[in-house]
Amino acid sequence: MIGTELPELTIELTPTMVISTALATRDFTPVHHDPALARAQGSKDIFLNILTTMGLVQRYVTDWAGPGAVIRSTDVRLGVPAYAGDRLTFTGTVVEGADGEPVVRVRGRVSLGDHATATVRFTPGEAS
Repeated sequence: MIGTELPELTIELTPTMVISTALATRDFTPVHHDPALARAQGSKDIFLNILTTMGLVQRYVTDWAGPGAVIRSTDVRLGVPAYAGDRLTFTGTVVEGADGEPVVRVRGRVSLGDHATATVRFTPGEAS
């Protein structure tokens, strides 16, 4: 399993996606839903919030690992913003696996570079 590469996942960051995920995570900070206020604060546009990024990283791993997988830990380092209108592409590699808990190193890239780098430790689920 170590060295296994996960299939690439690309997500279109539409304004609706950026706004709805911010609101779904109860993040009402204007930079996530108001383009004019985001620009007034120095941003190019509205951008993903951290909770959405964390959820997308975990989704990427569990989509590959299967519905029975249980996330044990997620360590995410944010990089460049993921702006509305861009595309977020995830890649990942299994880098270790001890005590039945594989670890996947995940990279989420947008046009500006790395939006997020992460390690996700999980317990595989039972085959259904």
